[in-house]
Amino acid sequence: MLLNTIELGPENGDLSRPPVVFLHGLFGRGRNFGFFQRRMAATRRTLALDLRNHGKSPHGPMDYPTLAADVRETLSAHDALPATVVGHSMGGKAAMMLALSYPTDVHSLLVADIAPAQGGFAQSDQLARRMADLSLPDFLDRAGADALLAHDIAEKPVRDLMMMNLDLGEHPHWNIGIHEIARSMPAIVGWPALAAGIHYDGPTLFIAGGRSRYIQQANHPVMRQLFPHYQLDIIPDAGHWVHAQAPAEFLHLMQQFVEAA
Repeated sequence: MLLNTIELGPENGDLSRPPVVFLHGLFGRGRNFGFFQRRMAATRRTLALDLRNHGKSPHGPMDYPTLAADVRETLSAHDALPATVVGHSMGGKAAMMLALSYPTDVHSLLVADIAPAQGGFAQSDQLARRMADLSLPDFLDRAGADALLAHDIAEKPVRDLMMMNLDLGEHPHWNIGIHEIARSMPAIVGWPALAAGIHYDGPTLFIAGGRSRYIQQANHPVMRQLFPHYQLDIIPDAGHWVHAQAPAEFLHLMQQFVEAA
């Protein structure tokens, strides 16, 4: 599946270096990484992708091998392989699967606040099902959508994220594959069984939020097994949305890693 792609790059830069690719999290879209894409695009070719069922990309069943294959097909179509791949949450799992499945296509890997394991996405399974079953009125403006979603989503930042996925006005509707997402949540929360010995030897950086529990001490052995050269940096005052909650710190770590890899 070819994915919707936002591409930015320098007017006069060294395009021979690997491009930087951004993969968003659940219910997000490529433009969520806009701040970081614009900064990196000053010197590097960059591509931000809408994963399947998100943003302007096509819809269909989801699991991590499928997401990784979509990303590879799209980057190949854009002549953007090998690439440095940056992924947050669900996008981080997709990025890890891409590196493990197609290691020569990934120059280096940055994973934001997710581990290669079952878990993460607290309450997201129930949220996806509730949103898929939500009855929308004949007309909905932003205030009305906020009030409607508040019945199921107490946190304002999460409501704002979900409202990006609604086309408002007359005959409001989801512009994402909400039913496909809901059906695929067991695979998204999970992590597939891998063949013995599979690993990615390239440079790998995990960035965790100090107030998040998505990467735990118990995950470190499998992280070392799958990504033997990984490093882990922690931004103490950030939670799971580490790049949004600590953008300056995240940008600094990302730029250091990309330039050194």
